[in-house]
Amino acid sequence: MGRLPTTYGPATMRLLVLAALALPAAGAQAQTAANLNALRGLAPVTALDNTAAGKAALAANLTITGAIQNGIAHRPTLLPFPEQQQQALRDAYITSGDASGLADALGSKLGGVYQTAASTTSTDDGKTVSVTNISPAVARLIAYAYLTTGSDSASGKFFFANATLDGKKPVSSEAIAVLKAVDGIPDIFGKTYGLAAGSQGADLYGDSRPFQTEPHFTPINGKDFFAVQSSNIAYLRGPAQNLVDSPSYPSGHTTYGYTEALVLALLVPQRYEQMITRGAEYGDNRIIMGAHYTMDVLGGRTLALYDIAQLLANKPGYVAVARNGVQIDNFGDALAAARADVTKALEAGCGNTVAVCATQDKSRFAHQARNQAFYEVTQTYGLPVVFAHNAKGREDVGKLAPEAGYLLTAAFPTLTLAQADAILTATEGPGGGFLDNGSAFGIYSRLDLYRAAEKAIAVAHPR
Repeated sequence: MGRLPTTYGPATMRLLVLAALALPAAGAQAQTAANLNALRGLAPVTALDNTAAGKAALAANLTITGAIQNGIAHRPTLLPFPEQQQQALRDAYITSGDASGLADALGSKLGGVYQTAASTTSTDDGKTVSVTNISPAVARLIAYAYLTTGSDSASGKFFFANATLDGKKPVSSEAIAVLKAVDGIPDIFGKTYGLAAGSQGADLYGDSRPFQTEPHFTPINGKDFFAVQSSNIAYLRGPAQNLVDSPSYPSGHTTYGYTEALVLALLVPQRYEQMITRGAEYGDNRIIMGAHYTMDVLGGRTLALYDIAQLLANKPGYVAVARNGVQIDNFGDALAAARADVTKALEAGCGNTVAVCATQDKSRFAHQARNQAFYEVTQTYGLPVVFAHNAKGREDVGKLAPEAGYLLTAAFPTLTLAQADAILTATEGPGGGFLDNGSAFGIYSRLDLYRAAEKAIAVAHPR
């Protein structure tokens, strides 16, 4: 997580930006109903040591994570690996107040316009920052989305590490029941990888991170988000950020990256595929940094997609809840208001329609085949199947998680929800992964939004 700023941009949006920049308060209070939904969905990781398939997945998690971090995985990336390492270092900072750090995927033209109107800047390497946004409606939408997903992600950190709220305070009996229901145990990574909580070199609370457990660690030196000389070690062990006693699962950065990348995709549907690719890159960069395992990233992605779908469906417990002083009662209406402001700003800045300016791109996202090749390898990271019964065919999104279709209809409104669910079903990625246990949450782990968006565009805008 980027350091918490102490100064802000325009006064009219100060409270909204402050809310979005606030670190999710892990363990400040008992888990909410939404938090418990997230814990139930993410909990299958804690039971992986119970089966041969689960143990194989845990072993592969460590091996594949190490290969990616050390640059020997031989897989597609958006940039040559040395350049991707530099992007990973820049991505260590979270621009949660305005999503500006992710907006490069809007393309050379639109991304530049967005980052001129909405920016996170600092003259002291992030100790204090100035954040601007396109409008209060945009700031409000970004804040509420991230506060929702960030709370759910933060609630899992210590819960999965040592079954507490904050490392010390016990969780409720209802939360403990989440572990019992799957016959799971805390600290699954620490115990499996020989670095149990509190042992020498381990996370004090559990679920030690890859930079602590991997047999080989590759340092990265370069300039951070604010163009100051830094390193991945500075963002793992300090002084920029100290993750030594910060449990690994799920990845909060990935949750943020997919959340706000998806928000931008919904605001600018003409760049939906590229924005989804940016979310995948942001999560992948956490592995390159040495901060997270592949399972952490898959957990963060699944959580973000699940939560955004609940928001779009206006599910109780997700909307009409005050979060750090921000409340949205109808997420679709809030999205429409924000999209109108974004469209106006982008068209004024680019001098043409969004549709025309969206095609003007010389960035790393300009190559569709490369985007898709990279996105597809992040779907499972090559982890083995855990739930074989779900790997044999497609799972019906319309029956298991019908609200998932809003991830498409919110961007392509000529689609019906039934059409969108059918597209998500037809384009599903490989099934049976460590989260795909047959639950409604689990189905989100195999949604392939890149392929789904391609098909949605073809249906919504036939040639």
